[in-house]
Amino acid sequence: MASIRLLPLKKYLSTARYAAANYAKKDFRYPFYCTFKVIQRCDSRCEFCDVWRKRMPDMPTEKVLRIIDNVANSSVVLLSMEGGEPLLRKDIGEILEYVRTKPLYLLFTTSGKLIDRVPMREYAKCIDFLHISIDEGHRNLDLYESLPEYATWGPTVCAQIVVMREYLKDLEWKVQQCHRAGAKAVVMPACHLPGTDNYLPEIVAFREEVLRLKKKYPQTVITTERYLKTLDRPHSCNTASVLIDADGRLYYPCNINPVCSIDASEEPILDFLRSERARECRYRMRLCGRNCHCYLYFAMDSRLSIRSTVSALKPYLSGFV
Repeated sequence: MASIRLLPLKKYLSTARYAAANYAKKDFRYPFYCTFKVIQRCDSRCEFCDVWRKRMPDMPTEKVLRIIDNVANSSVVLLSMEGGEPLLRKDIGEILEYVRTKPLYLLFTTSGKLIDRVPMREYAKCIDFLHISIDEGHRNLDLYESLPEYATWGPTVCAQIVVMREYLKDLEWKVQQCHRAGAKAVVMPACHLPGTDNYLPEIVAFREEVLRLKKKYPQTVITTERYLKTLDRPHSCNTASVLIDADGRLYYPCNINPVCSIDASEEPILDFLRSERARECRYRMRLCGRNCHCYLYFAMDSRLSIRSTVSALKPYLSGFV
């Protein structure tokens, strides 16, 4: 695996201060991970997904760049860029080059269907962690054949595998393909989102299978044990991770059941997170009984242990931490 690049020392020091503040307050006021959906349009029609069902115009480039500035000036250290399908944006190369100038690690997620139609090798120079969604929902299982090539491009390459109920039996084959290619695998269940059919696998069976594969392929499966152990435990999500949607708004405390949001291209994220309004949102999140299984909000420990925070980030920063 490629060694992790170093960010400015100032970024690591500020991240440590934010982590200490979270621990002291017993509250995830300061997130470390941000998902930014830079586009709503998608070239897939996954049955378990609600993104492609919602129409939304693409944000202008200038607005996307303002949001990146805002994220870079916050507590976030890992920016995850996704969609929809971000490779559908004509300006994605410009956006990737801009992120590279910021004190952020970049995780980029694509279905891979357009990889051969864009200068992906050049884009890869701006990406730290390249996630390629490969599963039955995306109808692109043939991409496992290309994983060995992708793994040579520079970024850490990971297959993002969403498991639908009927395909749990096929999971080990996919993990084997990642193992042979020298790629990682992050595995998550097909969450039952509003407006979609329910393809959620039986949780106990899913957890046991992924834990078994983590033991068998310890350097390949990077799904966190924290996430697996809390899949059916109420009130386990938290705001260590946040999401900015394709309309440019930070949906808070989450995008599944948002209480309020801000325009991340206009209002400083840190100012909002320190506000009484945001504190009330975090309190309501702790009372939520939905148990949506969304990896974004469950992967990091709500007990605010610094050790568990490092453990959750370690799969992505394994060349450094």
